[in-house]
Amino acid sequence: MQKLRDKRIWITGASSGIGKALAIELAREGAKLMLLSRNRQELEKVRDICLKHTSYCEVEILDLTKPEEMEAVVAQLIEKSQGVDILINNAGQSQRSLAKETPVEIDRKIMEVNFFGVVQFTKLVLPHMLKQGQGHIVAVSSIAGKFGFPWRTAYSAAKHALQGFFESLRAELKNDNIKVTIISPGRINTNISINALTASGESYNKMDPGQAGGMPAERCAKKMVKAIRNRRRELLVGQAELIMVYIRRFLPVLYHFMVTKIKN
Repeated sequence: MQKLRDKRIWITGASSGIGKALAIELAREGAKLMLLSRNRQELEKVRDICLKHTSYCEVEILDLTKPEEMEAVVAQLIEKSQGVDILINNAGQSQRSLAKETPVEIDRKIMEVNFFGVVQFTKLVLPHMLKQGQGHIVAVSSIAGKFGFPWRTAYSAAKHALQGFFESLRAELKNDNIKVTIISPGRINTNISINALTASGESYNKMDPGQAGGMPAERCAKKMVKAIRNRRRELLVGQAELIMVYIRRFLPVLYHFMVTKIKN
């Protein structure tokens, strides 16, 4: 078990939802936080809450769809925080559209945010962890990365890719004192469906009923922090929907029947 007090922790997608809840929970642990997202105004609100609990919390703009800017951002972050102990790759964007109606440009955009941007950011941070001889990388995936999900073809594909990348990375870093944790949330009560991309590239702007009835983000964050503290390899976090992961694994015929009944 690792103590999180004074750990230098970077969180992407920290301006809302799970990322915001994580930042507040880690602030209560006394971590030194670097909060990242595209929305400075919301980040600063989260920072102000965190500073009630911890002595160090900074914000910086990070856009995973702008690879040309990332190297400079990482260099600036390293200079500010004097290194990084834990990187939490939480930023992402969901989808609500049928594959037959979705232009490939939208698929590419979803893959850029949820996979390529995450991979590039991790690869830029990794040399600093290797140099300091320790680190912990956390990838926030989804149960949609465990099985196919209607209306989320590109999103599910990106999360499947994320699972494969970070599982492989974990094996590669076994002898480098760098741990990798993959966290797969189910339905968590956040704005993820409201901000999801549609076939037109616009926001879905609706709260899914399943999302509205999902686990509170604050409870999800507590479970995630516990998994990070214990350096767990994997964590499934959610409610009854998690059973679909096991149905897919052990009762595939039932899964293939059930998945066609899912509405958004």
